[in-house]
Amino acid sequence: MCNLYSMTKNQDAIRRLFSFDVDSTGNLPAMPGIFPDYPAPILRNKADTTELTLARWGMPSSQFAQMQAAKKRAAKLEEKGKQVDFKELLRMEPDSGTTNIRNLESKHWKRWLGVESRCLVPFTSFSEFNKAEGGDIWFAFGEARPLAFFAGIWTNWTSVRKVKEGETTNDIFAFLTTEPNAEVGAIHPKAMPVILTRPEELNAWMNAPAEEAMQIQRPLPDGALQIVARGKKKDEASLP
Repeated sequence: MCNLYSMTKNQDAIRRLFSFDVDSTGNLPAMPGIFPDYPAPILRNKADTTELTLARWGMPSSQFAQMQAAKKRAAKLEEKGKQVDFKELLRMEPDSGTTNIRNLESKHWKRWLGVESRCLVPFTSFSEFNKAEGGDIWFAFGEARPLAFFAGIWTNWTSVRKVKEGETTNDIFAFLTTEPNAEVGAIHPKAMPVILTRPEELNAWMNAPAEEAMQIQRPLPDGALQIVARGKKKDEASLP
């Protein structure tokens, strides 16, 4: 599961690979370490435009997962002799989100597979954790960390992300995963992000009918990536 990546290129670098009409990011800083529930840039379809904007990393967890978490919380409160309004408890159950999406046949995810909910997530490197190999293992297309994109989905959602924040409404996103190629599989055998590099792939993900767009959920060819750093929570070598 990829829960850490970097994005250290600017708006012009993004525009050279995929043009956009609106930039809502302001002064986009280099981000050598992007963690779950933190804001990060995405390119999304919005009305008749393509927008570069910031969104929080983590789509809504499934209703089942939230229900189970709320039931556990309710049981603990009841053990202490407290009365529970379960409907309200469920509404306020914290959910920092699901960062990686694999099963596109799930009813939970199908609602966001239309063109209006798809996005591109720019990145320069990503990490898979393997304690035996040194901790966070960073992959990129080379030491120069050229820009590429994850295939993602986004939505606007009202929920409790963090208890201290209470209920908030946010633009949020996550990206697809698939089986790993050889180099990622040697570190993390379960999955790797769905990565798009060719213009036709980018256009298909953002504009094609769902059935056609879903065909991009596949690993990169073996040998496409290399390990560029080990054991660090930020890929600071990618900074310009």
